[in-house]
Amino acid sequence: MAGNSSGYAMFLGCVIPNLLPHLEISIRKVFSRLDVEVKDIAGFSCCPEPIGIPGLDITTWVALAARNLCVAEEAGLDIITFCNGCFETLKEAKVLLEHDAKLRSKVAEALSKIGREYKGRVEVKHFAQVLYEDVGPAKLRSYVEKPLKGVRVAAHYGCHILRPSHLLQVDDPFNPVLLDVLVEATGAESVDYFRKFLCCGCGVGNLDENTNVRMVMEKLYYMTQAKADCMTVLCPVCFRQYDVRQMIINKTYGTNYNIPVLYYTQLLGLAMGMTPDELELKSNRTKVDPLLAKIEGKV
Repeated sequence: MAGNSSGYAMFLGCVIPNLLPHLEISIRKVFSRLDVEVKDIAGFSCCPEPIGIPGLDITTWVALAARNLCVAEEAGLDIITFCNGCFETLKEAKVLLEHDAKLRSKVAEALSKIGREYKGRVEVKHFAQVLYEDVGPAKLRSYVEKPLKGVRVAAHYGCHILRPSHLLQVDDPFNPVLLDVLVEATGAESVDYFRKFLCCGCGVGNLDENTNVRMVMEKLYYMTQAKADCMTVLCPVCFRQYDVRQMIINKTYGTNYNIPVLYYTQLLGLAMGMTPDELELKSNRTKVDPLLAKIEGKV
């Protein structure tokens, strides 16, 4: 652990601040209510993303991630991430630097040119890990003022919090339970559905738009078959795939999918008694009214 200060260095990444600031609102309100301190520190850059850049030059990818690790380490804080992609990049870079001496030497040389040195003392955690491992389901339930009883939630984990599992070591990649337990802590029911662990499809979007759309539609279909009242996600990229593309798919293909998409802190915030306005749910593109009506017992 970096361990010199309490709390975590808040690593929001690029997608939330630039495209989904309403998710940041729910993050700050929920973590403040839970008394888990998430601190803004200056100097973070893009993580960078874990697919394209390491495919081009893994040393550059790890060096850029290591610079971010240095920023948190210099502040004496461990990192909490709110995006699966950021989590994979920073955690994987940390593990690679611990076990690959040749890579570590190259990265150290690059960091020395900007006056930095990575000492390997910082931990990287996904926010779902912090809620599951540090806060714990029992304590989460103690903060629930408005249990989401009767609400059927389809959990979507996303790929980059689980794989590569031998490096990330968050949960069983073939049978994860972390998000299902967090959903149940709100009082809601985490429903099983076919193709639950299918990728959101974002990664193939720039290469094959048809495949991307088909992957989103397939999952929406099976969540509808499972009679889910909403879905919840842990990653802003997955959030955009389902929240925005659902609307586009309905207009393009004449479908009528209406699965409200909630980032997990939005779902937990509702269970903690926060109002839809406090959580800026009006900024979600897929209408959440049917879900809110069910929570209020109006349907």
